[in-house]
Parts: sequence; C-alpha cells; structure tokens
Amino acid sequence: MSRLTRCAWATTPLGIAYHDEEWGVPSHDDRHLFEMIVLEGAQAGLSWETILRKREGYREAFAGFDPERVARFGERKVKSLLSNEGIVRHCGKIEAAIANAGAVLDVQRELGSFDRFVWSFAPRGRRKAPRSPADLPASTPESKALSDALRKRGFRFVGPTTCYAFMQAVGMVNDHVAGCFRRSKGRRT
Repeated sequence: MSRLTRCAWATTPLGIAYHDEEWGVPSHDDRHLFEMIVLEGAQAGLSWETILRKREGYREAFAGFDPERVARFGERKVKSLLSNEGIVRHCGKIEAAIANAGAVLDVQRELGSFDRFVWSFAPRGRRKAPRSPADLPASTPESKALSDALRKRGFRFVGPTTCYAFMQAVGMVNDHVAGCFRRSKGRRT
C-alpha cells in the first residue's frame, strides 16, 4: 500500500483529517466562512492544533456559528464564555467573534452574502506550487486588502496574516505543497 504525501504540517490525527478533508477546499457557505474567520482569529498566538482540539467546543459555545444568534450575545454570555474551557478564554477574541457576527450580518444585508464579499479578494491566475512551507508567505497583497476591508466594516482580529490563513483554509488559495496528494484537488491558483 502506498503512503500519501501530505503537507509537512499535517502530522497528528486531527491535523491529518483537517488537511485531507477541509484545508484548501473552496468554501462558499457563509456559516462556514464565519466559523473560519472566528477560528483563525482565535488562533492568533496559538497553534492551529490547539484550535482544532477546541473546535467542537467553539461550535457549541458559538451556537453552531449562526451569526444571527452570536450577534445577540451580551455581557452575561461573554462572562459565561470566559469560563468555558472548551474555547480559548480570551476576552478580546470572544468579543471580536461577537462583533464579527454583527459585521457578517451587515455584509449579508448589503451584498447578499459574506461569501461574495470575501471571495472578491481571491487572487487571480495561477501560482507555482510551493515546494515547502518555507515558500509560503505570511501575508500577501490580497490578504492585506481583505484585512483592510474587513476592518473598515468593523471586523476584529483580522490582520493580514490571519486573513491569509483564512484564505488558505477556505480554498481562496491553494497552498498545498508540490507533491501533496491534495494539491490537484484544491483551487487552481
């Protein structure tokens, strides 16, 4: 039986499952996009593995990432979330998730979908496959533009590096390395 070649970061069972089934797969579902913007913001300063281990806790704590419900979270809910061991207990990140839910709703009202907005920042054209993780940028002009546009709309914890990780996660860019079995299954860039 041949062994699959994966991106070097996928080393744990949780990381391998995420890599093989989700990372880099184009997503156009507003709820999933909201989930990923929240999780990428929560990851700031932490490992992605930590966030993956807490993902189910986040789904439970943040109402299945329903932006309408999350946008209504008040002070009492924030206090409750700060004691929830199933998520990253960081007041700024929790408050950002709530603010971002409201901002997603604003974008949906204005443009019809969050998907339409974020995907307008996807890079155009083909890019050469990275040979190793060292070839991957921390941010790009597109992730900086997305970050700036999100911040103007009231989003928080959405710096250019976080936005680039979001773009990778939801398939706006295909950063599976050359030789990875998922490279040909991702987006064409």
